[in-house]
Amino acid sequence: MAAVDTTNRGPRTYGNWRKPTSPGILGLGSVGTGLLLASLVVLVITVMVAGLLQAVILAAVLGIVLLAVLTKDAHGKNVLSRGGARMAWWSAKSRGTNIYRSGPLGRSLWGTYQLPGLAAPTRLSEHTDSYGRPFALLYTPATGSYSIVIGTEPDGAALVDQEQIDVWVADWGHWLANLGDEPGIEAASVTIETAPDTGTRLRREVLMNLDADAPAFAQGMLQEVVDRYPAGSSTVKAFVAITFSAVNRQGGKRRQPDEMGRELAARLPGLTASLQATGAGAARPLSAQELCEAIRIAYDPAAAQLIDEAHAAGETPELSWTDVGPSAAQASWGGYRHDSAYSCTWAMTQAPRGNVQSGVLARLLAPHRDIARKRVTLLYRPVDAAKAAAIVEADLRAAEFRMTASNKPAARDSLAVRAAAATAAEEASGAGLVQFGMLVTATVADLDRAPDARAAIDNLAATARLRVRPVYGSQDSAFAAALPLGLVLPKHIKVPAELRDKL
Repeated sequence: MAAVDTTNRGPRTYGNWRKPTSPGILGLGSVGTGLLLASLVVLVITVMVAGLLQAVILAAVLGIVLLAVLTKDAHGKNVLSRGGARMAWWSAKSRGTNIYRSGPLGRSLWGTYQLPGLAAPTRLSEHTDSYGRPFALLYTPATGSYSIVIGTEPDGAALVDQEQIDVWVADWGHWLANLGDEPGIEAASVTIETAPDTGTRLRREVLMNLDADAPAFAQGMLQEVVDRYPAGSSTVKAFVAITFSAVNRQGGKRRQPDEMGRELAARLPGLTASLQATGAGAARPLSAQELCEAIRIAYDPAAAQLIDEAHAAGETPELSWTDVGPSAAQASWGGYRHDSAYSCTWAMTQAPRGNVQSGVLARLLAPHRDIARKRVTLLYRPVDAAKAAAIVEADLRAAEFRMTASNKPAARDSLAVRAAAATAAEEASGAGLVQFGMLVTATVADLDRAPDARAAIDNLAATARLRVRPVYGSQDSAFAAALPLGLVLPKHIKVPAELRDKL
């Protein structure tokens, strides 16, 4: 007789997300501490050479700069970074780069509807994998990277046992960890998009299966369902974008799209097969036509109705990559106006503190009545095993330094040491290390609904225990990064993120 375990286990929780820190004094990082010591040396030399008055003036200037670095808001942004973002925005606005006009009557010389901003230099090509499935390949010359987009149909957690959900979460963690071992992978992103349902797909499905000899009552009931059901309903789409480096090894030659297409044609079936085990459902690569439609609808939501009607009529709208951009777009300090819609994008500044359950993001991902279209994008950057060990060990030493720097360490410092030690132990036992972030884009058709959408995102982020902040001054870039294009934001920033974190 088999023994049955009757012990009740509590719900499984997840946590211990850490942002690597840098050791330093007075709350500064290693780079900031080095600049502080260098400033003190310069101050001593000034006293000896120029005199006391000049040294006092220099000390006042250095004190103001130090105060600007140490004064941070709730999102971890100091006065210096916020001031730099404001100056960059004023510069862009004075040069008119926040305004985009395309098409035959636009400002661009080529007369097409090219994508604006970071996505402007991207090039699209189509190839066929070893299963005979066409897939779109995006090339970004500015960063030297290639991206593929996989469309998925998540099964959802409704009427699913908790044990199965835990298995899905574990498999998703293994899938992310394995990305660090895949050669050439730079980043990955998961985009969950909710939008109003136009009802054309339901109408097409009913009309294709409707029997002309059916009773009038049954036909009338189906017609009423087709007319009333789409009102208030929504569609949920999921995309997974994987970004590969064009250089396969250090100092190697940059590969051309044809070479990269042949290599990914053999690797793509394995990536989609492993993705299906994570609860993502049927995973298949998007063709060039499907990717063009998704990006066209994102910049002009009014085109969704026309594209759905064309598919319902059995026609395929022919779109090229030079026709998917907006005809007019204008970025403001806290929003982005593009064609027939207005959007605002938030960035996650702090992951959930403490332990959370697997459904913590359920309300944030679900459709909302105050938001016409909502796009939640999780950005991942896998770290290879060689760098992961160095990162976790450096983070552990930094946490121990902060705790031992004071005679009475704070409870937060003691907890940080335990968390860093747990992360180092997990990495040493074979766990992968992944850097992640999140972008949330809310799109409304009417500008008057923007305050309601902003309030909705603030409430939804609170339920997910996330701390989010509008991407002030870079709304157009954040909007493009939230799309399934495989853009790697740190490679587009002039000041490296590692240097800013150590300041």
